[in-house]
Amino acid sequence: PTSYFVWCASEIAAHRKPSKESMFTTTQISSTSRLLAAKPVGEPVRPRTGCRHVARSSVSHTRAGFSSSLSVPSTHGFQRSSPVRRETTFRTCAMASTEQRSYKIPPPYHPTQDINEIIRLALAEDAGDIGDITSYSTIPAETQATATFLAKADGVLAGLAVAEMVFEQVDPSLKVEWSVSEGDTVTYGMKFGTVKGSAIALLTAERVALNFMQRMSGIATATKQMADAAKPARILETRKTVPGLRVLDKWAVLIGGGENHRIGLYDMLMIKDNHVAAAGGMTAAVTRAREYMSQKGLTLAIELEARTMEEVKEAVAVVDADPEPATGRICRVMLDNMSLEEMTEAVGIIGDKVETEASGNVTMDTVGPIGSCGVTYISSGALTHSVNALDISFNIENAA
Repeated sequence: PTSYFVWCASEIAAHRKPSKESMFTTTQISSTSRLLAAKPVGEPVRPRTGCRHVARSSVSHTRAGFSSSLSVPSTHGFQRSSPVRRETTFRTCAMASTEQRSYKIPPPYHPTQDINEIIRLALAEDAGDIGDITSYSTIPAETQATATFLAKADGVLAGLAVAEMVFEQVDPSLKVEWSVSEGDTVTYGMKFGTVKGSAIALLTAERVALNFMQRMSGIATATKQMADAAKPARILETRKTVPGLRVLDKWAVLIGGGENHRIGLYDMLMIKDNHVAAAGGMTAAVTRAREYMSQKGLTLAIELEARTMEEVKEAVAVVDADPEPATGRICRVMLDNMSLEEMTEAVGIIGDKVETEASGNVTMDTVGPIGSCGVTYISSGALTHSVNALDISFNIENAA
């Protein structure tokens, strides 16, 4: 057979289940079956997406990917490795690196997440070990088609670049055109993009592309609404993202007009109530944090959580005691689950010593009043953990 899918079709016709031993042995890959192709273990991974520098220890590390070991960057000053087994891997032909793309709004940097890899996993999840059996069994392989994207609700578009990468991974010959850009507003009934090429490839990519676009557009839409209502305060998301999709969730927030909080546990210290309780107090926690960063050669900002006026005053005392430390400068105080009156009082106590962040009970009804009390930022976990996906359809309009 000339492709894995053709081979699978013959196996299915013979009522046989493809065996693992015989999978991915073909050397020729048709334009409509580029999704499933073996990638040798140890092949260098393509550059990850990135636009943001994060200070870290000088320990060398490699990006987790198609390697025999998973190397994890660590602010502890050592490198951990664990074996990764990939008996069945997927890749594309001539796939462009995300770093070679031009973005209207670039994605946030993450040291271990790769957008191309996220897409690869999503496509592999959908294709399984056979592929789009419905399309392969009903549509002639040579059929070409044009499909359009249609907005079925008003909202802010995000994920266009991700959708392009999805189509490219399935079949690099597909032609994608947009009449809008990331962050633009669409209205119900508006056609805003087309994709031309193999009908089978279009349908193979359809659901994965829509899943990413609808989720990211839902996040961007909610962010835009909340960011407008919060002014003059600025909107942040949190780490309450879908596991494995953090870069995409946080990218959608940027597209919607928000700003990114810390990306993970590694790029900022956030000393919260449990840290304070375990460390023996806020002052002790900050002292240890600074000592640790000094030993490891790290330069990271510190945010302190305060839930009461007493904790606000303690945080200010810690800042006043060492306003310009050699390492571990306190940049922000989080005002957690405070009333408007308490936040206003806390902002008055803190003054312009550090930034302030309101957190807890943030909704569209409360964000406006919170933004008017003087805080620098408002963080909302609902932006990414309670997403209302934007309704978008993908329709084949002609085929030949």
